[in-house]
Amino acid sequence: MTYSYKTKGTCSTQIDLELDGNIVHNVKFTGGCNGNLQAIPKLVEGLTVEQVEEKIGGIRCGGRPTSCGDQLAKACREALEASQNA
Repeated sequence: MTYSYKTKGTCSTQIDLELDGNIVHNVKFTGGCNGNLQAIPKLVEGLTVEQVEEKIGGIRCGGRPTSCGDQLAKACREALEASQNA
């Protein structure tokens, strides 16, 4: 399942990802810090939604209450819930 998520409170504006069951694949960010947004997809490739949430959920960026990693964790959860309701 392919899923697009509009981010909130980050420099990136959108996250596209694929789920195979609850396994995360092919994460792509639109906008944001180029280096971080190349690294994050490589680090989460093949992890479960729960593993992504555990590793990067809740991370803050500067004074912001969220980060691109935190938004990815939210996107993964939302995608999983959408796939279960389909």
